Amino acid sequence: MENRKNHCGAVVLAAGSGKRMNSETKKQFLLIKDKPIIYYSLKTFQESFIDDIVLVVSEEDIDYCRDEIVQKYHFTKVKYITAGGRERYHSVAAGLQCLTDCDYVFIHDGARPMITNEILNRAYSEVTKSGACVTGMPVKDTIKIADRRGFIEQTPDRDLVWLIQTPQVFSYQLIRTAYDKLLMEEEKLKAGGINITDDAMVVETFMEQPVKLVEGSYENIKITTPDDLLIAERLYCNSSAME
Repeated sequence: MENRKNHCGAVVLAAGSGKRMNSETKKQFLLIKDKPIIYYSLKTFQESFIDDIVLVVSEEDIDYCRDEIVQKYHFTKVKYITAGGRERYHSVAAGLQCLTDCDYVFIHDGARPMITNEILNRAYSEVTKSGACVTGMPVKDTIKIADRRGFIEQTPDRDLVWLIQTPQVFSYQLIRTAYDKLLMEEEKLKAGGINITDDAMVVETFMEQPVKLVEGSYENIKITTPDDLLIAERLYCNSSAME
């Protein structure tokens, strides 16, 4: 990979409750082998070209994450541990506010433990050209768009449909400006029934900036249900991306 002169930060989100896991333990703290899910994302960023990491967690988990994850596993690049907010975009905004001396920022779901250096490198190469990119993979199955009654309304061209993942990567000024505008317009969006579900959508909504799609990995799954955890454990056993 080329020499980098840009300062890169990462915002790793781990503030969710994981209700669909049917577990008293929050999903980011469930174990794959003998380590919590959040460990694996942090490990990949720690061993990468990323300069600074912001870990966003629930306020009640800050001390635990500092003592039992960051310090225990020597994640020296984690410069800030901050509390998340009510919605995902509140958590992202909190993370972005911790990064000030930053050229590019990688926003990643901590519940995606299969992130690799290869994915980070591809995203970095693209963001330095376009200023905004998201990782994902082309869908394998035919996709149907339903109407409100549950009937098929249309069938999009499968060649143009992607499954979106994280990290989602942007120039810092672009994404910070987009999130500042989002927070100012939050109530207006809610009144209009607009639900912000990822960072690219923030840029799409508030900035005149195209967002490039970059290949991630079909293994870069998000752990949401118990089945996902079983899949991740199997992937772990067959992957060199984790120790």
